[in-house]
Amino acid sequence: MQLHQLKPVHKPKKKRIVGRGGKKGQYSGRGIKGQKARESLNLKPLIRDLIKRYPKLRGYRVKSKRKGVKPLLILSLEKLEKNFSSGDKISPEVLSEKKIIRRIKKEMPIIKILGGGKLTKALNIEGCKVSQTAKEAIEKAGGKIM
Repeated sequence: MQLHQLKPVHKPKKKRIVGRGGKKGQYSGRGIKGQKARESLNLKPLIRDLIKRYPKLRGYRVKSKRKGVKPLLILSLEKLEKNFSSGDKISPEVLSEKKIIRRIKKEMPIIKILGGGKLTKALNIEGCKVSQTAKEAIEKAGGKIM
């Protein structure tokens, strides 16, 4: 008998494919029994609870400034009555010198005067926006708006 005449006695056994799903797969990589081995596994991911705790608002804790828009500061007539005497000139520069308002990042804000309180002094207002009720009160007291 020669080497090339040798033949196997039994047919080679087919290798079983494991863990691919379907009928041939054995457990499909899920282990044997238990909750994690089941098809309808409903475990909540832990990160979902963490995400749900965060506020839903966009830009949370971020104070962003819109570009090209000046900040607006509001003053009442009552504040002007306390800090100025009759015949004084009121402008944003004078208000910042008296520390009634402050510059925001070295930029002078837009100032709007509202009609809160009573005004008895004649004041000259320049470079500020004025509401209708404040305008009437200033002109009634003898002041001017320029």
